[in-house]
Amino acid sequence: MQRRQFVFALFSSAIVLATRPYEGLASSGNMVTIRQFSDDGKELRRVTLSKVHKDAEWRKTLSPLAYKVTREKGTENAFSIPGYDRHEPGLYRCVCCNNALFDARTKYDSHTGWPSFWKPIAPENVHEVTDNEFGMNRTEVQCSLCDAHLGHVFDDGPQPTGLRYCMNTVAMRFVKTPKRS
Repeated sequence: MQRRQFVFALFSSAIVLATRPYEGLASSGNMVTIRQFSDDGKELRRVTLSKVHKDAEWRKTLSPLAYKVTREKGTENAFSIPGYDRHEPGLYRCVCCNNALFDARTKYDSHTGWPSFWKPIAPENVHEVTDNEFGMNRTEVQCSLCDAHLGHVFDDGPQPTGLRYCMNTVAMRFVKTPKRS
């Protein structure tokens, strides 16, 4: 790539990022507004919280693979982590900060080897970032509360959204819906 093309691409990306505010971010730089959910998927409230930063603790509490994926933007191998094909009622939470991310009712089998969803539980709970690594133009999905790398979103999913949120299994913790008595 010629220098002029590189500079133009870099400048264009900066303009897109500067003019596309992340949904859910509060006006204060280190604050984020999310929706909180109970483990049975009921919305509790909308809250504004400080972003979660605890790198030293994450290094100790996350598995090496979960740390590599969530904090260093890695990717687990397809079909390699138990639970990618789980199809029971429940909620998917961020493995780093416990933020609610996806409801199992929006999960579907994309035949990719990663958990796939057609929408997040609340748009505020995730945010999207342009990802041009490895010469590809993709849209990265991060947890809004702690900026954990979750996966990517593509436009080849099912209706009603047409989106495929292709997530890393190790980036999420599954909470089975409690049985009602």
